Amino acid sequence: MTSLDERATPGRSIRTDERSGVLHPVNLERYGARWIDPDPAIAEVVDRYWHVRWELTTDEVIEQRIVTLPAVTLSIEHGDVPADLVITGAQSSVWSRRIAGRGEVFAMRLRPAGLAILTDLGAVSLIDQTLPVTLELDARLHALLEEIAAVDGADRRTAAANRVIADRLAQHALADDGRLANRVLDDVTARLRTRAGGALAERLGVSERAVQRALQRTIGLGPKRVARLVRLQEVARVLSSPGAPDLATLAVELGYTDQAHLHRDFRAVAGVTPGTYARAIRALS
Repeated sequence: MTSLDERATPGRSIRTDERSGVLHPVNLERYGARWIDPDPAIAEVVDRYWHVRWELTTDEVIEQRIVTLPAVTLSIEHGDVPADLVITGAQSSVWSRRIAGRGEVFAMRLRPAGLAILTDLGAVSLIDQTLPVTLELDARLHALLEEIAAVDGADRRTAAANRVIADRLAQHALADDGRLANRVLDDVTARLRTRAGGALAERLGVSERAVQRALQRTIGLGPKRVARLVRLQEVARVLSSPGAPDLATLAVELGYTDQAHLHRDFRAVAGVTPGTYARAIRALS
């Protein structure tokens, strides 16, 4: 793989030791992966922008696998990619793609409240989907992505996205369900031992039913599955880091009932046991 020039790319590099959900975090450096913060004016709509570029040798293929944050992502893609404009729904298990050739992606990870501001598509219909954004799929979203894609470079696309999304936000007020879903995701992300249920709802001053309804409408997943995915991102981060604790200790630290519970959760989503994953990471290192 050839080196990539990042001088014109804004933001900061995504570190291999942070919670990104990338199951082979060494690939972050190979892609020149970067986080880019959105304008604070649209922070309730966009969580983060991210940007990657790759240029692989002719016979090289990477199976990229990610335990994603429960969120909808919009992307503008070029090169050896399935489509130029893409929407990816929340994933109930690992998201994967075969990376080959050369390409570039500028993406927008939405906050739960953001979906209704930018598209007429429903969250439930997007679960486990990665779809080309066409006029037939959603004309409103297609127009937004086309406008951002009309400029080149991650810095100019960031500015364009900030502007057009702020315009959309001015035209469509945030729904109450969206605001609540944002707060729920913030809470479970900050409190990795969080269990969905009465304690979560009580902290937010709402009913359990209100939490369930808000997440289903904005992400398409219930609170237990949302909390599970966030926690498994942390499991992947710890297991891929030097000096990771044994599984029994990790299970206790993250609030699992026991090591077997962690083992079942990780295997159900990642497709491999945590022990197998940790050994594979060590082998790559």
